[in-house]
Amino acid sequence: MYPELFKFHLSDFLASLFGVQEVTVYTYATLIALGTLIAALYTKRTAKRELGISNLPNSFFYGIFVAGFVGGKLFYYLQDPLLYMQKPSLMSDNFSGGFVFYGSFVVIIPYVIWYLKKHDIPVLPMLDIFAITTTIVHAIGRLGCFAAGCCYGAPTDSGIGLVFPTTHGISVHPTQLYEVTLLLVIMISLLVIKKYKQFNGQIFFLYLMIYAFGRGILELFRGDDRGFVIENLLSHSQFIGICLIAISTYFYYIFYKQNNVNTINI
Repeated sequence: MYPELFKFHLSDFLASLFGVQEVTVYTYATLIALGTLIAALYTKRTAKRELGISNLPNSFFYGIFVAGFVGGKLFYYLQDPLLYMQKPSLMSDNFSGGFVFYGSFVVIIPYVIWYLKKHDIPVLPMLDIFAITTTIVHAIGRLGCFAAGCCYGAPTDSGIGLVFPTTHGISVHPTQLYEVTLLLVIMISLLVIKKYKQFNGQIFFLYLMIYAFGRGILELFRGDDRGFVIENLLSHSQFIGICLIAISTYFYYIFYKQNNVNTINI
């Protein structure tokens, strides 16, 4: 694994200014930044090409980044709230790591909807674009998890098992790579389905259902400590996934039905 991309020394002036002699550039943070940049460029270009929207400022994407950071950290702490209540110093000790994707997601979506409504931008067509955008940044981010050696799987004797720095020499499932594969399959599938889209919001709701289902299966292979709603039976991510599947299926049916009624009336 390659958790550290490279290090460099600061000049004496900068070292005295910031109080550090050496700066470490982490692979995880670099890939997250790269994924965010690529996702933002895709969103801007696609929104302009498909919807004629050219007024998405960089501040909008900065807001998404902040919302994702806050949500990801908050849900991470909520996995074991008593631990952080008893030892608040741990919240700063792991400030550079420890995020929950679903936490970021459930905070980002309300922010995006609020922003789009405030600026009179069509919500559902943009959410369809963001469905694919999310797979981009998420897949690249999971490569960062692989490099950092976190989010690993359960022990395995199979030939595809890998040893991570934190697994103490034990071979485990590389669930980060499993998820990257899942996300790439979802991305390609959504791009194909998009050509035959029947109603606005369809791609977004399909993304929610497919990813939640796939993530629920991947959770069976996870081996890191991530918290459970029902101990060793239903993880936090599986519980959130079930909720998202139920909600997205309901809205998919509602919008699909409305589209069919409008088509018949025409």
